[in-house]
Amino acid sequence: MMYRRFLVSILIATLLTGTAFALDGEKYLKDASVKPAAARAAALKTYPGKIVSEELEKESGGSGLRYSFVISSNAAKHEVGIDAKTGAVLETSVEGKNPD
Repeated sequence: MMYRRFLVSILIATLLTGTAFALDGEKYLKDASVKPAAARAAALKTYPGKIVSEELEKESGGSGLRYSFVISSNAAKHEVGIDAKTGAVLETSVEGKNPD
């Protein structure tokens, strides 16, 4: 059942963004309270554009588990971090030449 929900989330994200890509850090999904589709929606609300990459990672700040999205809009790319347990926006910054 969980796998089915995950596939539906991927399908919805593909339809909304026009892009199919894998979520890096999928192994942490069991620890995330916020589903990938909800995190994507929060990121796009924070910085509208097209998601070009996404990752679920353990990182300091917030609950220690966050979704990181790189969103392209016009000539700029922004990184938006969403707490995977609370849904709070943790970061919004211009992606540099050497992204982490």
